[in-house]
Amino acid sequence: MIHALFLLFSLEANQVLKQLWRVESRRDDSGSRNKSILSEQLECNKAENSHLTVLCPCRCYLLDGISKGAWLNRSSIIFAGKDKWSVDPRVSIVSSVGDKHEYSLQIQRVDVSDDGQYTCSIQSERNPRPKLLNLIVKVPPKIYDISSNITVNEGSNVSLICTASGKPEPTLREGKYDSGEYLNITGITRDQAGDYECSALNDIASPDTKTVKVTVNFAPSIHETKSHGVGLGRTALLRCEAAAVPWPTFEWYKDLKSKHLKSGTLSGQGIEIKNLNTRSVLTMTNMTEDRYGNYTCVASNKLGTANASVPLIRKCSPAAAGSTWRFWVWLRRMWPHILLQDFLLEG
Repeated sequence: MIHALFLLFSLEANQVLKQLWRVESRRDDSGSRNKSILSEQLECNKAENSHLTVLCPCRCYLLDGISKGAWLNRSSIIFAGKDKWSVDPRVSIVSSVGDKHEYSLQIQRVDVSDDGQYTCSIQSERNPRPKLLNLIVKVPPKIYDISSNITVNEGSNVSLICTASGKPEPTLREGKYDSGEYLNITGITRDQAGDYECSALNDIASPDTKTVKVTVNFAPSIHETKSHGVGLGRTALLRCEAAAVPWPTFEWYKDLKSKHLKSGTLSGQGIEIKNLNTRSVLTMTNMTEDRYGNYTCVASNKLGTANASVPLIRKCSPAAAGSTWRFWVWLRRMWPHILLQDFLLEG
């Protein structure tokens, strides 16, 4: 039997597999399969960092010091006894003497290509005994393709893609959506703009995460205009705020667009316009009578225009208001005396 083993090692790989198949399929007198065949499943995780080394040992033990072993992967012989047939530098035999006579196959830097069935064939004087080992290599999730940042107009349809690899196959989640590889948004609104985070998850390692920024363009809408009554000679402030993407440009008009106020051109006249992103402030110093009236703010971008009017009214000065109040207090007190005096004069 030992001589037959060395002859076996000289056969081609497919002949070896045929021999192993005959051993595995051998039946005893009762018709049942040979119970010496062992089957095992081994799981190894591929390293997240390619510079790390992961050892994946496929354990196998000889029956005694006389038995011989061989390792095969699918149709290829890896080791026959101590002779290495494989050219892969990552594989080696771990052997030991003692009660168990270990004859294990060790794979360094295990990769998904190592996944599959391995056979440890043990030949002894008593009985050939193969051990089948199914190696499952698990791979951390990795996103390898994702949509670029995108800018669309409000109401458009948007499709985002996120593709990942891993084993087990990772599940994909984009924000609050369990979407798979594609996330489709029909008629996108301004409220749906923002960062969309794609996460690839499996049970091997922490999720791999990447982000797509979605910008939604929309026409301006003015949501606030403010002014306060101001007295002659004082400084007036009118404010206009608009929502828009891209940011709007602002213009101011007086009395239903009859007079166009341009930023920077009227600074010598005490009129100044300052625009900051979505806000415009019109400032007028040393108010005169002709500056009171209705002012219109116009906000524009490439998608549209919006406008809103705000009145600028004259407000009495605190001194004048105080004088008027004191006059009415005096009149209320003196009114009975005035009436009495008129009665006496008429009599």
